[in-house]
Amino acid sequence: MQKKESKKAKKVEETPIVDDAKVREENLRNLLLEKRREILKEAMEEIKRFQSDENKQLVETVLDDGDLSVVDLSEDISLKQLSSHRENLLKIDTALQKLKEGTYGICEDCGEEISEKRLEVMPFAIYCRDCQEKQELMSKLEQIVEQ
Repeated sequence: MQKKESKKAKKVEETPIVDDAKVREENLRNLLLEKRREILKEAMEEIKRFQSDENKQLVETVLDDGDLSVVDLSEDISLKQLSSHRENLLKIDTALQKLKEGTYGICEDCGEEISEKRLEVMPFAIYCRDCQEKQELMSKLEQIVEQ
């Protein structure tokens, strides 16, 4: 009977222990990659619309300056969306690099861990909630001073 018990004990010892940090890292990596795929898909759709005959058709139906300004505004919005997609993709790539280096999820201002809930909502966040609020407040104050 002792041999059976020792075999069972040996099996328990050989069973790999799941490392919570590795599981968290893998979940965050998957979250970042999924967000990256979504942004790329949106950007590609926006580029297709921009390159399609949609804009040409709008220009051809222009009747006056007001219509032309609507076309210009539409193009500006498309370019702004593409610019925003590009910025977010760069942030995600930076977050993936930080994940690889082991510095992902650390606030760049205070050095504390960024909450997992915040990272789930904004996986490329570089500041914790408090520091982000401080950054936004400072930005608003700078804008007021510049005016």
